[in-house]
Amino acid sequence: MKTGIFPYVIVLFLAINSSLGLSGQTDTFEMERKHMVNTQIRARGITYQPTLDAMLKVPRHLFIPDYLINQAYRDGPLPIGYGQTISQPYIVAYMTSVLKPEKSDKVLEIGTGSGYQAAVLAEIVDSVFTVEIVPELAVRAEKILKQLGYENVWVKSGDGYFGWEEHAPYDKIIVTAAPEEIPQPLIDQLKEGGKMIIPVGGEYSYQYLILVEKKKGKAFKKTMLPVRFVPFTRQKGE
Repeated sequence: MKTGIFPYVIVLFLAINSSLGLSGQTDTFEMERKHMVNTQIRARGITYQPTLDAMLKVPRHLFIPDYLINQAYRDGPLPIGYGQTISQPYIVAYMTSVLKPEKSDKVLEIGTGSGYQAAVLAEIVDSVFTVEIVPELAVRAEKILKQLGYENVWVKSGDGYFGWEEHAPYDKIIVTAAPEEIPQPLIDQLKEGGKMIIPVGGEYSYQYLILVEKKKGKAFKKTMLPVRFVPFTRQKGE
């Protein structure tokens, strides 16, 4: 009888130990998210509660390559492949907060990248339509977003210059790559009274975040803060 119970006890112990290890890992990431929000975001003046709540919830470590997982919550951008990056947490929070997204909003994102910004928005708004020019990144982001249960995000691979006209107009638009000039189709697809945040500038020159507000059909622009984003790329032939 003893020879039958002993292996069972070992298996049970290993199962419990493994479970505790996963629980500990989850707790570690939750603690890291809280530290990120408190020290990198709230401490720098971001007070818009929906943004803070979203960034406390979204598992940023699942949107980056496995070999960088221990850097997921550090104060800076990280590479995600194909010459693209996941933005610094503060920048994600800042751009989101400036738009002041609301529960009823329909949002267009240009530059899906890892999918992290889309997930943050999806925690706050009704629907997110996001466009990514690199097909491999679009596929990967869509897979992660679906695995996490975000049913209010739609991903499209294509040239973000043209937005996503099918679902326009949008209450808010967020752009996560820097063109030298604001694409007119994005202004056209912004709803009356809507807002867009976009980095503008050359790859080797100054870039600034520009807040665009549409009033009586006209785009009013306000320069916010200096930034450094990957360039806004176009499909060949465009």
